[in-house]
Amino acid sequence: MIGYLEGQIIHHDEDSILLLAGHVGYEILLNPMTLDQVKSGASDDGIVSLYIYYHVTDRQPKPVLIGFGSPEDKEFFQLFISVSAVGPMKAVKALTRPVTVIANAIEEKDVSFLSQLSGIGKRTAEKIIATLHGKVTAFLGPETEKTQVATAPLNQTLREISQQVEEVLVDQLGHSVASARRMIKEAFDRNPSIETPEALFDEIYREVQ
Repeated sequence: MIGYLEGQIIHHDEDSILLLAGHVGYEILLNPMTLDQVKSGASDDGIVSLYIYYHVTDRQPKPVLIGFGSPEDKEFFQLFISVSAVGPMKAVKALTRPVTVIANAIEEKDVSFLSQLSGIGKRTAEKIIATLHGKVTAFLGPETEKTQVATAPLNQTLREISQQVEEVLVDQLGHSVASARRMIKEAFDRNPSIETPEALFDEIYREVQ
């Protein structure tokens, strides 16, 4: 069983990398956010480290390696695939937002947000909530966990703003999904008082310039 790999990226595709570790090349699937983190977070010599989920079944006899940047992300993934309608291959495509954001949506029972994840429709979103609600609090940020009820309307507004800006960054300006989401997150980190898409764009491009 492979649980951890450390090595050099020698090739990457849209949803995977080829990692050279111990003179062996491992093909590893990554969700978009992890792929972006891995490429930007590699050391000067290109060395990266990944926690691995090893997937093989009778119906899927060819081993599949799925990589994560932290043990917590891997743990959340394993919890996520405990939902009957979500298998590993669907989950790796669906987890396109930070774990804390998805966990928060589950705790808020936000079907609308979850159904917008890649490959997750309304019925699957409802199953995710029914299965995992109350089980993902360990993955919430400390402040989010304390204030999730009081700030639910605000969180919904910020998600709507983020989604609008993300669509423009990706569809019109050519950024990757992972890059757009990183830019949005960094903008909110710098200026938590953002309340409109226009203000979010201003903050993003103020930093770029």
